[in-house]
Amino acid sequence: MAVNRKRKTETPYREIKVGKGLDALFGESIGGSFSEQSVSIADIHFPPQQPRRYFDPQAMQALTNSVRRDGILEPLLVRQRASGGYELVAGERRYRAAKEVGLVDLPVIIRQLTDGQALHITLVENLLREDLNPLEETEGILNLLSLRLGTDVESVISLLYRMQNDVQRVTHNVMGQAEAEVIQTVFVEVGLAWESFVNNRLPLLKLPEDILTALRSGQIAYTKAQAIARVKDEQHRKNLLEQAVMKGLSLTEIRAVATETKRSEQSGNKDEPHFRVRIDNVCRRMKKSKLWDDPKKRLNLEKALAAVEALLNTES
Repeated sequence: MAVNRKRKTETPYREIKVGKGLDALFGESIGGSFSEQSVSIADIHFPPQQPRRYFDPQAMQALTNSVRRDGILEPLLVRQRASGGYELVAGERRYRAAKEVGLVDLPVIIRQLTDGQALHITLVENLLREDLNPLEETEGILNLLSLRLGTDVESVISLLYRMQNDVQRVTHNVMGQAEAEVIQTVFVEVGLAWESFVNNRLPLLKLPEDILTALRSGQIAYTKAQAIARVKDEQHRKNLLEQAVMKGLSLTEIRAVATETKRSEQSGNKDEPHFRVRIDNVCRRMKKSKLWDDPKKRLNLEKALAAVEALLNTES
């Protein structure tokens, strides 16, 4: 099952645009003439393994509005369950949007698929998402390799590092082994070089667990996560992550705090960076606050501001 993607030449990540539709997604594996059927949404169930953990709220709202206006334009892919009803294989976003809108029946294509085939299609569909971040893609590719090789993800990672070591140690071609050929085939399909994946993607899995959790849940962007991960002190890193998520700190603000943290750690004053974060947050909130519209509260703010200005003037 070839994944129809352009080769990625930028590292560690570049968004790729892909074709739409089931045929564009899965190629010959579901090609041919398959008629649509209409089934009750109540008869469609999620699979035991769902690789997708996070759905962007804005993108989901846009899709929900589209479904409310136009209905489901592309059928979902399902397979029959032994216990009755159907298992969703592809089209989870459309399913969720339809349920939100309150649709009773959905257009589907019913296929006879093994557990492995169904999981494979689900993983491929997830990899073709346009909003995929590098961590999601990395974990998705590892899961796909795990399925193809019939082993667990940790063994896949070990195999990739072993392949890298073999290539660096010898000059002749060591990629003729069966496992290596499977790995090469998968990376051709997803449009990445396996060597680049080992060097640029696998290190993402070594990020602190709290940062990985925030990334997987979509609470923070990949670039922000990288900047936060550079803070060595664990408590400072946790505080910065919390501030970034709760206050929506920009990448520039995060980098500034990270730099201040490093400087303060070197000088021995570890509390200074987060004191500066509090000041920045207060200033940003004051500018947007409606307190200025209340005469009494405005007066209190002006007094507080005057006190700060007076304190600053003592430096000169």
